[in-house]
Amino acid sequence: MLSLLLSLILQATAPAPVAGYEVVRVFPHDRNAFTQGLIYLDGFLYEGTGLAGRSSVRKTELQTGKVLQEYALPAAYFGEGLTNWGADLLQLTWTTNTGFVYDRASLKVKRSFSYSGEGWGLTNDGRRLILSDGTDTLRFLDPLSFQETGRLRVRDRGMPVRQLNELEYVRGEIWANVWQTDRIARISPQTGDVLGWIDLRGLLSPGEVTSADAVLNGIAYDSRTDRLFVTGKLWPKIFEIKIASRR
Repeated sequence: MLSLLLSLILQATAPAPVAGYEVVRVFPHDRNAFTQGLIYLDGFLYEGTGLAGRSSVRKTELQTGKVLQEYALPAAYFGEGLTNWGADLLQLTWTTNTGFVYDRASLKVKRSFSYSGEGWGLTNDGRRLILSDGTDTLRFLDPLSFQETGRLRVRDRGMPVRQLNELEYVRGEIWANVWQTDRIARISPQTGDVLGWIDLRGLLSPGEVTSADAVLNGIAYDSRTDRLFVTGKLWPKIFEIKIASRR
């Protein structure tokens, strides 16, 4: 009994496992895009970008990085996270408590919606929207009414994980960029526990980093072919990666 108890204690206090990565392919990316949200749908990337007066939502060609369609947000809005719902795209803004619903085919604004607090990252699990606001708490929203339906506090062995930013729902887990780090947290949507970390240091060479704001941010998952893409704000490249053995 004592050995079992000690084993359970060690499991509860041991650090979450950390995985590395392997680069599969590299694609061009607009180095002027301040990436805030990234999703992959039907062979294309859809990207939400930020900065006042430069925010947009755009459809891009993965192979070439060419922007095929783009809608520029009014200068009052600082664009943030992006996800899809049915035939629509949903985009947050940072501090203006306003989100936008776009027709995905045309990128025309269909309507706006309101939410409390800041907007950082946005994804969905097929039933709910999942919103990050830079704290250690994720919020669940109804995808039609946009009313809050629940909250999830994110913990790594009992310690809060703050600065949760861009989100993606991957294989039944919530994956989150942690702002100003090179790590992605893999989060249990049931408990909020960090199941593991992905260390993405070294994706860009030092010479490719042109700004202190050029940090890792952007996760897109192709569920049909199980492909994973990552990029960052003001990065010149998008990387298709595979998760390497944990270390």
